Amino acid sequence: MALELMKGSEAIAEAAIRAGARYFFGYPITPQTEIPEYMSARMPEVGGCFLQAESEVAAINMIYGAAGTGARAITSSSSPGVSLKQEGISYCAGAQLPCVILNVMRGGPGLGNIQASQGDYLQGVKGGGNGDYHLITYAPASVQEAIDIMMYAFDKAEKYRVPVLFLADGIIAQMMEPVEMPEMVDFKIDPEKKPWACTGWKPGDDPEKRGVINSIYIDTETLSVHNAKLQKIYREIEANEQQWEYYNVEGAEYIITAFGTVARIAKSAIDELKAEGINVGLVRPITVWPFPYEAVKSACTAPSVKAVLDVELNEGQMLQDVKLALNGATPIDFFGHLGSEMPTVDEVKAKIKSMKEGK
Repeated sequence: MALELMKGSEAIAEAAIRAGARYFFGYPITPQTEIPEYMSARMPEVGGCFLQAESEVAAINMIYGAAGTGARAITSSSSPGVSLKQEGISYCAGAQLPCVILNVMRGGPGLGNIQASQGDYLQGVKGGGNGDYHLITYAPASVQEAIDIMMYAFDKAEKYRVPVLFLADGIIAQMMEPVEMPEMVDFKIDPEKKPWACTGWKPGDDPEKRGVINSIYIDTETLSVHNAKLQKIYREIEANEQQWEYYNVEGAEYIITAFGTVARIAKSAIDELKAEGINVGLVRPITVWPFPYEAVKSACTAPSVKAVLDVELNEGQMLQDVKLALNGATPIDFFGHLGSEMPTVDEVKAKIKSMKEGK
């Protein structure tokens, strides 16, 4: 396939369409507005539905309805907009509805700014809505990786009947990169494969095949059984769906942990440090839930590793998970910025050198 130069937001939207998404419900908010803009033009071309909802709250509840029919439905927003969707996301998780949610993160808290941030890690990974639930959560580091993940995101959502969340900082949506777009998936709703979906029922049909989409269980015992079922699914996801990247970890003296586009900055710093005789590696979680604890631990506790540096575009939200992975086995430090001020290659290099000097 030929490479195309595409803007991240448009490439991700096109990938969703090629993965079988035919329903998009959303609301404009920078820096992801190009996603609904692109969808508004493309969805009619492929026989799909684009609808600009009156609010983020309305959009996620439309996702609930469309996903309940077994269709592939997607919504997108940026940080404060995703905050508004949290109740509906919890409903989707409770009703076991597969769908895809894009969060193009911007600076906060509150309205913050419209630049890139990684400040929604805890919201996405630890659960922003009520109850004990998880979302399969991906943190792509490039436009191509976001495309590649999108092509199986709906498959994962449907396999486990859980929503999938993309944590993509604003740079991913706004940058342009050469990408390879996949072929269109021929997706059709198969009621036999989705017996839970509301695909039509009439009197005389088997009552057992009547779809009921629900997340309310008034009886405590019934709710307990439902939650136990969900937790079993989450343990299966933890066992099978962890993804991560190792970069130059063999024999490294120091390991950097980072996710998303910040990991690309870390790679540049690592390459320059290596040229100066300082061997540094990178562990990049691709799934931030389930978090690859063992993979992080394995790289960061190798005999050659003296210390770990966590680098993020926030106050150190993933740092909590890295510390859990290490359990005190290796000294760890943090470097990051708030307010969308991106860490630089020189700053990461300087921090590693100060650690090497024992400062």
